[in-house]
Order: sequence, then structure tokens, then C-alpha cells
Amino acid sequence: MSREPSAVVQIVIGENPPKRLDKAIARDVPEEAALSRSRLAKLIADGAVTRGDEVMDDPRGRVTEGDVLEVTVPQAEESHIGPEDIPLEILFEDDDLIVVNKPAGMVVHPAPGSPGGTLVNALLHHFGGNLSGVGGVARPGIVHRIDKDTSGLLVVAKTDAAHQGLASQFEKHTVERHYHAVVHGVPDHADPRLAGVKGVSFEPGNILKITTQLARHKTDRQRQAVLFTGGRHAVTRARVVDRFGNPTQATLVECWLETGRTHQIRVHMAHAGHGLIGDQTYGGRRKLNVKAVGEGGVEAARTFPRQALHAATLGFIHPVTGEDLRFAAPMPNDMAVLIETLRTTP
Repeated sequence: MSREPSAVVQIVIGENPPKRLDKAIARDVPEEAALSRSRLAKLIADGAVTRGDEVMDDPRGRVTEGDVLEVTVPQAEESHIGPEDIPLEILFEDDDLIVVNKPAGMVVHPAPGSPGGTLVNALLHHFGGNLSGVGGVARPGIVHRIDKDTSGLLVVAKTDAAHQGLASQFEKHTVERHYHAVVHGVPDHADPRLAGVKGVSFEPGNILKITTQLARHKTDRQRQAVLFTGGRHAVTRARVVDRFGNPTQATLVECWLETGRTHQIRVHMAHAGHGLIGDQTYGGRRKLNVKAVGEGGVEAARTFPRQALHAATLGFIHPVTGEDLRFAAPMPNDMAVLIETLRTTP
């Protein structure tokens, strides 16, 4: 992935600027510069923002109306990621972006332990190497992610302008993202246990709302932990779509995100006591009752090879045309079989 040589972007601070440098330049940076808030934060930390001869490397620094700042945007490194001829299920594509239905088991971008076979490798082959560089060398075009073992919808930017526009929508939490999950138990307002779980409440329509902070676990860096001070704000909502077993042992729920944090649905549902079937990280060792779902249901849940989670719908405003776009991906076969088995046994 090659980029143009280093460029200097000029930012003129407008009236009534925010008190912090990072917020002020994020507000006033020219749209055509295609610099996301997170990219600007890194450029500040790298000393790439100046005011005259002064290096502005403190995100809390003050600016005033009329200040002229210069941001030196360095040339991106050449990508070491190679294209791979991996089939893609494409739901939409134009000059600016592409929407794909990612299968379970595919990593989104290369990382230690997953150097190839990723969605990025497949996209580079499909596009002939033409992807937005805003995401950095390791993550060209990637605006958001879903876990390796989660299936479903992703939007990928082909141009820097599209990347910036999409990233802004994700930062403002205006992107519609609904997931389907198969979880243990029934998240119902009638369950007195849930009334005692901190951060859990119910909205009209028996909609479960989980509000916490999330951060990396102190001792297991591969996990996220629920906090109530520090960390990052996270809100998940869920409603029951279908119930399985007699009495009910598992439910199909629709979850939607107000925020988008790593493992958010998985860790939030586990916090509420309704971990996802197949989730080896957060699901615990909970088992279904053979009398309620039969041997077939118990075995189907016990052997399900991944977290039962699917990114089913994705909606956003096209960052270039302004068109309102919404996409849906059908339930993947493995989850469909799991649900049907739970529904029909014993």
C-alpha cells in the first residue's frame, strides 16, 4: 500500500474553540484532509502539530480563535500484507466502500498469530491493493471489527475520505448494528436475580439494558472486564426473540450497540448471567438441562465450536453520497442448525 509523500494540513481555529487542543483540531480540521479523531490524537502525540515554531504535543493544550496550526501527515509505510485469493461474500460495493458478510473463523486483519488468511488479505486481492490507508499499515480500510469467531457484516473503506466519514459515524454512535446471539437462560425483567446485578436495567418492551465501563482484564490481556470506574463507557441492549426448552434453558436474543467496545456483547451478556453458548472466554461452564432440551440439544450446545454471535444488520449514511444504507445478513448455517436443534428437542 503506497501513499503520497508527507503533507502539511493547515487548520485555522474557529470561534469559541473547545478548551483542549485535541478537541479543537478535531472540530476544525478540513473535511477533505480525511483525518479521524484517533489519527489526530496520534499525530499530536508524535509532535506533528505545530503553531508557528511551537510544537503542540499536549492534547490538553490551549488554543484560541484565529490560531493557525499545521499538521504534518507523514507518508505511510509500505504495507507488508500480501493479497490472498480468498472468496468474499460481497453485499455492496462502489468506488468508496464495500460491505461484506464475514464468515466465522476469519480474522479481520493480520496480527501476531494470524499473519495471513485474513479479511484484509482477501480485500487486497479483490481490490488489487487499493484500500484506505487511514487505518494504518496493519489495518488498511478497516473502520470497525468483529471477532474472529463472530460472523456477519462489516463495512470497509476504499478511500481515505470514506474512511474518515465512516469513522466519524462510529465515533458518534450513529451506525446501526444489530446482532443475533444464542444465550443461556432468559433475560427477563421478571427475573428477580437481575434486579440485583449492578449496571443492569430494563426499558419498556422488556428490553434489557446493560451499562458499565469496560477495560482490559488486569491479569488476562485477552479478556475484557466490567468496571464501574475507569475504562470506557459501554451500553448494550437486548430483547428475547425466541425461547428453547421446557422449561426455557436458552434464548435467541437480538442485541444492539449504543457503543462498540471489544467483546462488548459477550462480556455484557455474561455479566448479566446470560453468557453466549459456545463462548469459551466468557460463557463459563454452564450446561443445558437434558430434561428440558433433550440429549440432542445438550450436545448441540456443548459442541458448538464458537460463540453463537452473528452481526445481522448494519446501517449507516454513505460518507460520500449521503445515501441511507442498510444491509442484512441471514443467519449462518451453524447457528441455524443450533437453533433448530434446540427448538425441536426433546
